[in-house]
Parts: sequence; C-alpha cells; structure tokens
Amino acid sequence: MLSVLDLFRIGIGPSSSHTVGPIRIAARFLGELKLAGVLGRTERIDVELQGSLALTGVGHATPKAVMLGLLGLDPETLDPEDADNRVSTLEASARLGLPGGRQIRFEPGRDIRFAYEVLPKLHPNGMRLRAFDAAGETLADATWYSTGGGFIASHRQLERPLRDDTVPAGPAVAHPFISAAELLNTCSDLSMSIDAVMAANERAKRSARETEAALDRIALVMMACIDRGLSRTGTLPGGLKVRRRAPEIWQKLVHAPPSNEREQLFDWLNVYAMAVNEENAAGGQVVTAPTNGAAGIIPAVIRHYCWDAEDRDDRVRRFLLTAGGIGLLYKQRASISGAEMGCQGEVGVACSMAAAGLAAVWGATPQQVANAAEIGMEHNLGLTCDPVGGLVQIPCIERNAIGAVKAANAARLALHSLEQTKVSLDQVIETMRQTGIDMSSKYKETSQGGLAVNVVEC
Repeated sequence: MLSVLDLFRIGIGPSSSHTVGPIRIAARFLGELKLAGVLGRTERIDVELQGSLALTGVGHATPKAVMLGLLGLDPETLDPEDADNRVSTLEASARLGLPGGRQIRFEPGRDIRFAYEVLPKLHPNGMRLRAFDAAGETLADATWYSTGGGFIASHRQLERPLRDDTVPAGPAVAHPFISAAELLNTCSDLSMSIDAVMAANERAKRSARETEAALDRIALVMMACIDRGLSRTGTLPGGLKVRRRAPEIWQKLVHAPPSNEREQLFDWLNVYAMAVNEENAAGGQVVTAPTNGAAGIIPAVIRHYCWDAEDRDDRVRRFLLTAGGIGLLYKQRASISGAEMGCQGEVGVACSMAAAGLAAVWGATPQQVANAAEIGMEHNLGLTCDPVGGLVQIPCIERNAIGAVKAANAARLALHSLEQTKVSLDQVIETMRQTGIDMSSKYKETSQGGLAVNVVEC
C-alpha cells in the first residue's frame, strides 16, 4: 500500500509529471553517481527528454526542472523565486556545481535535448541521463520515467515481470486493499469509515500525530496557494498571454450583496480552483492533488465547505484521508498520468477524489462515498489532455473550475441513495484505464491534437 501522503506532494508548477518528477529524477541520478563512486570523475552530464516530456517539455518547464534537480533542490522545500534565480545563474555561467563542491561545464541548450522522435514503450514520460568522464567515456547511462503526480520509476522497475498486478511498497498495513470492493468490505466488517481505515493504515508508516501534522500542513499549503492566486494579477508566462482572472472574480464576489448558495456556489468554487491553477501555471508552490494539472479541485472544495467550520481540522483530515484512499485506487489500478490516461486521469481522478472527500464530510456511509467517487469519474470518462501551446493554461485552468463544481454535485447526488450505483467504483476505474489505453496519443499531453492544434497561438 502506498501512503495517502504520496498522493499529496508539495511541489512547484506547472506540472507534477513534467516538473516535479524530472526534478526528483535528476537529483536521484546524481545520488546514483555518488553511490557508484563515479561522481568525482564526471565531467559532463547529458539529459534526453523523451515522449511527452519532449513534446510539451518547453511549455511545462521541464528543462528548468532538470536544472533544479541537478542543482540538488527538493521540490517540496525549494523557494520558487530562489529556484528561478539559481537557474538563471546556471544558464548564464554554464557551470554546474556538483555535490562536494566541484564544478563542471553544463550548457542547458546543449546538454538537455528534446528527443521528439523517441516514444518510450514503458511510459510516455521518459528521461535518459548519461554521465561522461574527461575522455568522453560513459560512466553511467540510466532511463527513468515520470509516472504522474510526482512519482518516478526506473526502467528496471517498470520492465520487471510481475506475478500479479501489485508492486510491494512500504511496510505492511492494518487493512490492505487493492479494490474498492475490498475497501468497502473492510468498512462493513469492522464498522469503520473510509477515513478511519486510511488513518489506521497510515499508522503503519508513522504516528497518528505525525500524519495529522502532515495533513494539516498540506491543507495550509493548499489554502496559501488559493490566497496567492486571489491576490496576484497580471499575465501568465508563455506565448498565450493568458490573463489571471481569479483576482477580478474574487473582488466581484466579496463586494457583491450577500446571495444564497444556489446563486453563487459555482462562482466560489470556480474562483478558488482558478486561483490555484493560475498559481500553478506561473510556477508557484502547489500540492499535487493528485497532480499539478488538477491541483485546484480538492483545495477549492475544501475551502468552500470545510475551512470556515468550527471543526475545521477534523473535517479537513477526514476529507483528505477519504480522498486519498480513493486516489490510491486509481494510482494502483490504473494511472494518474495525463500522458497515459489523458485528462480523465488528472481532472477526472481529482473530481472523483473530491466528491468522495466531500461526501464523507457530509456524513455519507462508505458506500455513498464510493458512489460519489464513481459519479465524479463517470462523467469525466474520455476527457482528453490537449494543452494549447504545451502550457498548463488552456483548457486546464477552467477545467479545474468545472471539475470542482462536478465534484460537489456528485457528492450531493450520492447522498440521495443508499445502495450501490449500477456502475461500481471498480468498474469505472477499469473503464477509465481501458479508455486511456484506447485513446490516441494525440490527446494525451502531447499537444498534437484537439484544442492544441485548433487554437492558434498568438
């Protein structure tokens, strides 16, 4: 079992698979050079971006991410402004400081290459890293994959034949499950809620207090991202010249006469989700939920329905544990990578997770929570990932706003029934997986189809 905290990673925008993952891969490569005892002989490092990392790498700031990883920065702790300054210094000096203080020549335009023609078979987000000595001899040659949500895997890990469809990860937990049916059976047999099951599993990895502190920090980072997005104006980076709209909508809402929830519900959810994803598009600090491209949905729903409550901490923890449990099902049984599944694997999964979390906060039974998650995904099936200009802006920002509204509606619908929906959560997850496999690569984060080719960049 993975941890809920594996799904909610603090990092920087604009993409968990194209930014957070490559930062971690580049840093891991340096660590392997050191372990192999060849770091001291390394005189040149070459990075080849493959598949989606090449095709939309420029718009997703992947070269910058590679440099941040080689500079030894951690996506969870780095300061975005300091990171930009360090990248600028590296680009200007063409000198890379290695662990231990030694410097080598590194020219980003030469040493980070876009292999547009290479389409990896194991995963669409491939990175090949090589180290050479002074004579040009190869010291290390490794291929890694950024598998979505900041997760990474080596070539050896992905090609290893498995006797079943699970990969061991971490210590044994109290209530393991590999399907929604197993999770619901555990809840029924032990009279436990989904968040209680998840909390018990997390205790196998750390103390309850540590888990609660981590969840609280995640929520605070989410809310801080919303606050920044509501206050920062201007134009987002990139050739599309997309204007930040969240601050303007926010001002209209706070200065409008009081209105009932029915009239303004969409506006509040929209503005919170857009605030996060405008920050993400600008390279700000966000939380993968479960990815950067879908990072606005869960924070928006939490902000509107949980943040001002007297029992805020309990609500938010219940929300995140429940949403995380649902997210783990998608991660373990399908994928949360837009390059594998299209946007149904990002916004669709985030909508499903948010619907489940909100239903739990509203007192839903475990079955109703699963129903909410199923509804949230069912109406995102087939959603493509076709970012215009390779930027996480159009349609990504508005898509998060729509996803937040869908999540709230899915939770409402689920509370009106006690029995399992005609389509089970396991069935909809498998349907998403099959749909993703069948979907043309043009619509899976390559910017080779859909809106990406029908909208003129200007």
